[in-house]
Amino acid sequence: MNISPFIIYTILALSSVGILAAVILYFIAQRFKVEDDPKIDKIEELLPLANCGACGYPGCRAFAEALVKADDLNNLFCPVGGNDCMAAVAKALGHEHEKKEPLIAVVRCAGSHQKRPKTSQYDSAKTCAIQNYTYGSDTDCAYGCLGHGDCVTVCAFDAIQMDPQTGLPVVDEDKCTACGACVNACPKNIIELRKKGPKNRRIYVCCINEEKGALARKACQVACIGCGRCVKECPFDAIILKNNLAYIDFTKCKLCRKCVAVCPTQAIIECNFPKPNEAKNNSISNHTTVQ
Repeated sequence: MNISPFIIYTILALSSVGILAAVILYFIAQRFKVEDDPKIDKIEELLPLANCGACGYPGCRAFAEALVKADDLNNLFCPVGGNDCMAAVAKALGHEHEKKEPLIAVVRCAGSHQKRPKTSQYDSAKTCAIQNYTYGSDTDCAYGCLGHGDCVTVCAFDAIQMDPQTGLPVVDEDKCTACGACVNACPKNIIELRKKGPKNRRIYVCCINEEKGALARKACQVACIGCGRCVKECPFDAIILKNNLAYIDFTKCKLCRKCVAVCPTQAIIECNFPKPNEAKNNSISNHTTVQ
């Protein structure tokens, strides 16, 4: 088969142009190449390499660059690696590390199937985001968990699962890194990052319903009804009442639990506190040991 000389010359010309362009681009790249600081590789190796974005940067490499360039590390923190990781980074960079209290994701909805029954049927795509924007709630509470597990899907640490009995997400305290992915994924904003607290003990209002008391209670048996009893009872001014909803400021709360005792709907949750009998037994045991 004879090939036209025109085709051959065209191929040669295009090949030459391509080679010339590649050579030019290579030399331009070499001329303007920015050398990475070798410290970045070292710092990146100290990070957990989860690339979850919890630090506010798109990945661990970008966070390592920010750490190397920073004069002060107090505003930079890796929640996945925690204080041990940041202490190692600070030591490698010759900076001081300010220890931060660990956080954990908290689900602020206790409206289980039993406490918050469905009043309609949603039959479309089973994701919280789609239901929220196209249908809304299938219960009388417009604020509660939709139950499809978008928070579970985005968690890279297998730290949150849906409880089939209640229809609510449950956070594994040992696995949660407070990366915030579940917080961002929840269209109802019922997941919040709070201090883990001493001995993992926490107290919080497990409701975000802003309806007036009667409507909130009708929709969910354990809803906050905005009665304000907890606000009056708190000796540390740690509770505020706004838009018919109580909120406990975890930076002020001293875990005295007085608010828990006066809440008429049991909307205030206490986590990891010993039961009365356990506390009494511990007290007796400690007294015996002292004697």
